[in-house]
Amino acid sequence: MKYDTIKVRFEGQVCYLQLHRPEAGNTISDQLVQECAHALSLCEEQAAIIVLEGLDGVFCMGADFNGIHAKLSSGEPLDNRPEPLYSLWQLLSSGPYVTIAHVKGKANAGGVGFAAACDIVLADEQAEFSLSELLFGLFPACVMPFLVRRTGMQKAHYMTLMTKPISVQEAHTWGLVDGYGRDSETLVRRHLLRLKKLSKPAVAHYKQYMNELHGTLSQAKPLALAANEKVFSDSRNLEKIYRYVEKGQFPWEDE
Repeated sequence: MKYDTIKVRFEGQVCYLQLHRPEAGNTISDQLVQECAHALSLCEEQAAIIVLEGLDGVFCMGADFNGIHAKLSSGEPLDNRPEPLYSLWQLLSSGPYVTIAHVKGKANAGGVGFAAACDIVLADEQAEFSLSELLFGLFPACVMPFLVRRTGMQKAHYMTLMTKPISVQEAHTWGLVDGYGRDSETLVRRHLLRLKKLSKPAVAHYKQYMNELHGTLSQAKPLALAANEKVFSDSRNLEKIYRYVEKGQFPWEDE
């Protein structure tokens, strides 16, 4: 399949899946979610390890505000459907393969969701992580179940309220990042050398067990989807997004 928003290559049992929307700041579109889901379906048979990557300097910046602005400008219904994205993150979390997020640069909002959903998060020294949603009247409803699993409730709560980026060093201390270094490519290769020794059936059974042991992602899904749909259907929040894209002004700045 030809992809427009991602790049996929297989090297033996390793699939390198790159989020690739440089023209849109590597933000998340419906097409990107669909293409990622298709690639993961191939990995069920063809890969034992998935390395999820972004661009140099930008891993993923979250929701595509320009796409939202375009729909609002044309009068087209927004049609926010968070379920496919949440399900995609569930696949990264519980699929029959080991998933590694390789973060180089900025991860914001849904970008944090992509990282937190993976089994292992590796990063370079410039990586930073932020949840900016509350600045626009939104909140990271779908990100939170995945982030809380890693950092605990209070750290995820703090990130949401403060909205400012945290450094890779802080993210490592909090449990969001498992390893980081100046040469993150070498760090990824070292992990792959070890992970390639694992049996894919054993990994699949283990991850199924872990998913059933915690059960939090499935239990949280209905609440997360409902909350996401609510904040993205609020006209006041959509006006803040529209104004930001149209004029480059944040919600707290005067006209």
